[in-house]
Amino acid sequence: MKGLLKHLSPLAPDDSGACSVLYELGGIVVICDAGGCAGNVCGFDEPRWHEKRSALFSAGLRDMDAILGRDDKLVEKLVKVTSQVGAEFTAIVGTPVPAVIATDFHALERMSERKTKLPCIAIPTDGTKLCDVGEQAAYMKLFERFAEDGHEVRKGLTGVLGATPLETGCTRAEQIVGGLEGEYVCFGMDSGLDAIRRAGECERLLVISPSGLKAAEYLHKRFGTPYEFGYPCLPENVVVQVRGLKKKRVLIINQQIAANALRGQIKGCDVDCATWFMFDDNNSMYTDFRITDEDVLNEKIAENDYDVIVADRDLKRAIKGFEGEFIDFPHYAVSARLNNEN
Repeated sequence: MKGLLKHLSPLAPDDSGACSVLYELGGIVVICDAGGCAGNVCGFDEPRWHEKRSALFSAGLRDMDAILGRDDKLVEKLVKVTSQVGAEFTAIVGTPVPAVIATDFHALERMSERKTKLPCIAIPTDGTKLCDVGEQAAYMKLFERFAEDGHEVRKGLTGVLGATPLETGCTRAEQIVGGLEGEYVCFGMDSGLDAIRRAGECERLLVISPSGLKAAEYLHKRFGTPYEFGYPCLPENVVVQVRGLKKKRVLIINQQIAANALRGQIKGCDVDCATWFMFDDNNSMYTDFRITDEDVLNEKIAENDYDVIVADRDLKRAIKGFEGEFIDFPHYAVSARLNNEN
């Protein structure tokens, strides 16, 4: 069956990705579900729960509320929360429940704004896509709604897009850009909504995962801000191991920009990159590929006779008959392991 995972746990979904972008921005985020999807986000897909607080709630939809599409009940709960929790905006994140009953998210935005007197963004994720799709949607909603015109460009300021724990395995901006020179702002990580408002101040943009590319294109079109790709937070132990490889056939599996960055550290080898997530043709070599299921992964490995696989160790469960070297390259969206975890 196409897309079937027989040995791997489900990868982080799009609603988790949207919540990850919104987590630190000072809004009230409501996951439009009965409780299960919110539990997945809070229990598995958001490591910052252990370090930072966020106003993230489940809508707690009852069966009949979901079946009948009782949007007024959701807005009523949102009004009650905003009276008790200070926030700069509200956000409603979709799950399979509103997708099945065809919830009108634009109507929810209008109803919520009218009742709460706060800006509202609704992100129509459906829980069936992967986390980078939700991240991309959240970035676009934020910049389209809140980015302001009229700010002067600040020389030396770089805006970082695509920086979430799901994409980097990092929970603080310093872990991502701490080794770089100049001034950086990681949108959605150690920064609030004001950074989104003042996005036009950035002299340049650094896209560190494909989920940030569409927003970078939008900001380039709107403010003329140039962007480039890079991944400054490769785990040092992984870099040391791959630099020692010589005359090998290597496969790297991670999000695309991280995989490309690691490929740049390897000399004298044939290196292919693959990903379960967004695949941008402009950031790939002709031998790179997107993984759609475990069978495709095994077919590619057998076809190319790789000597070394560099990937999250959880993927070992899905790989059959590989007898070469395996180097662990954690990807939080796959295994919920941070870069500094064993």
